[in-house]
Amino acid sequence: MFDPSPRVEELHRRLTAFMEAHVYPAERELGVFFEQAANRRSVPPLVEELKDSARDEGLWNLWMPDPRYGPGLTNLEYAPLCETMGRSLIAPELFNCSFPDTGNMEVLALFGTGEQKERWLTPLLEGEIRSAFAMTEPDVASSDPTNLRTTIRREGDEYVIDGHKWYITGAGDPRCKVLLVFGRSGEDGDRHRHHSIVLVPIEAPGVEVGRPMQVLGFDDPPAGHVELAFHSVRVPAQNMLLGEGRGFEIAQARLGPGRIHHCMRAIGMAERAIELMVERALSREAFGQRLADMGVVREAIADSRMEVDQARLLTLVTADAVDRVGGKAARSQLAQLKVVVPNMGMRVLDRAIQVHGAAGLSQDLPLGAMYAGMRALRLGDGPDEVHRETVARDELRRRERANDRSNS
Repeated sequence: MFDPSPRVEELHRRLTAFMEAHVYPAERELGVFFEQAANRRSVPPLVEELKDSARDEGLWNLWMPDPRYGPGLTNLEYAPLCETMGRSLIAPELFNCSFPDTGNMEVLALFGTGEQKERWLTPLLEGEIRSAFAMTEPDVASSDPTNLRTTIRREGDEYVIDGHKWYITGAGDPRCKVLLVFGRSGEDGDRHRHHSIVLVPIEAPGVEVGRPMQVLGFDDPPAGHVELAFHSVRVPAQNMLLGEGRGFEIAQARLGPGRIHHCMRAIGMAERAIELMVERALSREAFGQRLADMGVVREAIADSRMEVDQARLLTLVTADAVDRVGGKAARSQLAQLKVVVPNMGMRVLDRAIQVHGAAGLSQDLPLGAMYAGMRALRLGDGPDEVHRETVARDELRRRERANDRSNS
């Protein structure tokens, strides 16, 4: 059922070769660049060089399902490619497949006007600029997006934006040029029709890029995660996406594939963690024997392999469901995925760090940064508690409907 097509197999072969030849060797060089950089928001020249090489190899915009803009792969077809890119924290950007740009590009492709696509989508697809999705706020529980208080109000031919956001991924990157701002535009009727998404140039008067936010001590340069303030920011009315009150509609279209992409990349991280753990176990001795001969280490390796393979199967099943019936109909599978995969990733990475000792915590290996990112992923698209509620509600409703049919 999940055998890749010859086309995907060929793309995967070329992608894997590019990772081995260019991406893994660049990790340490880029790490040293940021350790020594006076400005951690500067972009290493090597990144742009590798992006050009990836484009020349035809390994560009692989995530894009619309054949007008990319290879037109389904979520299921993209899964092994995304997993392979996830093995390196620097890889997705090099292939123009990184969050949050992929979700923002998909929104623009689905809902943008011709003018919006020309101004923002085209340069994003070309990798010339970057973008951010400004949603989370510090003063409310953003796990319930209906709480969000940033305002978007109409004044004549303009919208005026006021509010405070934080942990806005990508907004600290000097190449970030546009923000998709999620805010409250009304109070009447259904609470899921109170919010809209408007396109805001990051250089618009009144946009204040504040402090960089860390994730367990990591600042993820150069894109980072920053605080943003909007002080009576004015944009033309034509910057509204799809229409007033349709923010949740847009966000749901964005979150389905995006959640799958996050989980695919997380599985790639876990796979690499297993490889590093196995290599360490085979090469190190303690208390007179190899780590690989210790029962507790062998158990860690075995548990990690089983958990990764289980999570991958759930990811592929969910990707297939979204391709066939859409994200809304597959909401239970998506919710399951968002609980299962990040928790699995944290366990596997924790074991790998434990086997490596101090080295697992250091900047010499990607394990620490991956662990921090995995922990953030448990919040990024909604906390586990919200997703568990979705799964339980769907299970209960399914049984209630079955009982009603049997009693009728």
